[in-house]
Amino acid sequence: MKKLIICSAAALMAAGLFLSARDSLGQGTAAPKSAAHQVGLIDMAHVFKNYEKFKTSTAALQEQIKAADEQAKKQIDAMKAIQERMTQLQQGSPDYSKMEAELIAATTKLETFKKTSQLTFLRAEADIYKTVYLEVQNAVQQYAGVYKYTLIMRFNRNPVEDAENPQAIIQSMNRQVVYYRGEDDLTDPILNYLNDKYAKTSGAAKPRTATAPAGGPATR
Repeated sequence: MKKLIICSAAALMAAGLFLSARDSLGQGTAAPKSAAHQVGLIDMAHVFKNYEKFKTSTAALQEQIKAADEQAKKQIDAMKAIQERMTQLQQGSPDYSKMEAELIAATTKLETFKKTSQLTFLRAEADIYKTVYLEVQNAVQQYAGVYKYTLIMRFNRNPVEDAENPQAIIQSMNRQVVYYRGEDDLTDPILNYLNDKYAKTSGAAKPRTATAPAGGPATR
């Protein structure tokens, strides 16, 4: 019995030493505290709509599309003139066959022009969106670094009260962001930074210095 008591006491002492060592180790190597999350929001649709570079680029593209439409209209008018002359010729005659061949060639040329133009303009539009998106993304990244945001999400800043038709009301009610603080809406400072930078590089009116996205949160 005495031997059993001695063994039990030794086991308790060993356990105590282990717990003491573990506690000391824990005090010396405390786990690092994780940084507090700071979530920001940006209305990308509003940024695209009001970014001067995007508006200028899309306006230039629309002018190119308009010019292409005018060129296609001229080809169509030329085809109509050929058809008009064909009505004055006898079918099967050499002149009629010549006009017919010209009409077929003009039709093929017009279709090729339409398809080529459409593909060119689709690619140009995609390039505009890609370029602007990457610029916005870069500005957001800079802003997040300066003001210590850990996550920035897209959202629609238009209030639900502005929705009028049933579809718009349902879309507003299905938004992921139900509530947010005004200071976490980064749309305006990002947009102002982009417009200032674009105005500076495009030689427009002298803007504010655009070295970093300005207009931080009102309260931090």
